[in-house]
Amino acid sequence: MSRPLTKLPLVLAALAMAVTACGSSNATPTPTAGGSTPAPGAATPAPGGATPIPVAATGAQFCAGTKIVFFPGGTAGGGFETVVYNGAKAAQAVLGPDVQYQWSDWDPAKMITQFQQAVATKPDGIAVMGHPGDDAFDSLIADAEKQGIIVTVMNTELPKAQAAYGPSGMGYVGAVLHDAGASLANEAVKRAKLNKGDEVMVWGLKAQPGRGERTLGITDALTAAGMKVDYYEIDDATNKDPAAGVPVFTGYISSHPNVKAIFIDHGNLTSAIPTFMKAANLKAGSIYAAGFDMSPATVQGIKDGYISLVIDQQEWLQGYEAVQQICLSKKFGFGGLFINTGAGFVDKSNIDAIGPLVTSQIR
Repeated sequence: MSRPLTKLPLVLAALAMAVTACGSSNATPTPTAGGSTPAPGAATPAPGGATPIPVAATGAQFCAGTKIVFFPGGTAGGGFETVVYNGAKAAQAVLGPDVQYQWSDWDPAKMITQFQQAVATKPDGIAVMGHPGDDAFDSLIADAEKQGIIVTVMNTELPKAQAAYGPSGMGYVGAVLHDAGASLANEAVKRAKLNKGDEVMVWGLKAQPGRGERTLGITDALTAAGMKVDYYEIDDATNKDPAAGVPVFTGYISSHPNVKAIFIDHGNLTSAIPTFMKAANLKAGSIYAAGFDMSPATVQGIKDGYISLVIDQQEWLQGYEAVQQICLSKKFGFGGLFINTGAGFVDKSNIDAIGPLVTSQIR
């Protein structure tokens, strides 16, 4: 199903202008027909004596008093999820809602349990990672929406829920997963000059509904290009702690000496590519290594030549825009925005420009 992609800079610019225009304390109130001036925040008299038009509070902290439960995804301090969290904290500081944060270890079952617990606290809004998929989430989201709780989605789409509740404020901010996976694979095939029949490894999360679409995008594109694809599912232990994946990787390399490229569909595992390659006695650049998401370790891995290509998901925006979505829907009744954040490649050619932002945990 196609969706119009929101032009993020235009949205932010328009919002900023609205906030400036409507929320400025220096604006001069317009006198009424009788010469009196309405008090700040009072209703604006309508022409002809009609019902007064309420004035919405659109200045700084306009979302104060709104209660939000926010799911950054993994564990406190994790490379990817910390940047999501930082984006949400920035929006909280600017807009003023009360936000509670819940960490889920990237465990879909835990996400479902925590969502149920969050609904029981009756917040105004919940920002969720969509990893459990529509089948697991939809009945729970339906119940939350009936209670007047705004639910919005990050990182992994929930297409059915988004179609049902978009008008009431369910947006999506993150990459279009299958497209992102296919883009990475196609770009790597071109840059690494891979040929039909070349052996490649894909290490991903194909088994997870929804979230697995990105892994499918990689394998679909590589298969279409004629590659010999060796697929490995990331196990629960490695999903939580990349160090647990060292034996899997070294075992694969020892039994597949002709592998030409590896594709890792996991931000924290991508940052561990140098660790994996060193453990397998592979030199930097000896095989083409592609993955997802930026972190300080990934920056160094690119500079050192171990990591060849990365798609930047701009996860800070996932945190910021999800909080903003709930605030805009709660206060002004705006419908859901669809914001694609997975738009750019990072390699040695541009890492010097992006690296400082990664160090600041913004990119």
